[in-house]
Amino acid sequence: MTKREEYEHLLRRSREFYETAILQLEKGFYGLAAFSLEQSLQLFLKAKVLERGVDYPRTHSIRRLLEILSEVVEREISNVLRELVDKYSLELASIEDAYITSRYIPREFRREEVLRLKGVVDEVIEVV
Repeated sequence: MTKREEYEHLLRRSREFYETAILQLEKGFYGLAAFSLEQSLQLFLKAKVLERGVDYPRTHSIRRLLEILSEVVEREISNVLRELVDKYSLELASIEDAYITSRYIPREFRREEVLRLKGVVDEVIEVV
């Protein structure tokens, strides 16, 4: 698979996880919706890192991916990304936790939480 194909694959999967999160949210599957939002954002950020010519690390950390991206983009965008990490540190940590808790730890998400996480995912994607 070429870098371009991988980039397109990651973006497509990111969109699919996002759409899945919306359906899960509508069905009341809040834990799964949080997980799908995490997957969507993680794959989106990996695609954007790859688009900049950098191989992304095998990490699930949204904050680490944002840090890597902030190092390879223009200064103006870099500053905005760092501000997002600061502004939404708790929400980003909660999104990261959704990956772990969906598999290993029983944790319930409430609708309001998932809607808030969705808002953060939407903003990060819009900025990036």
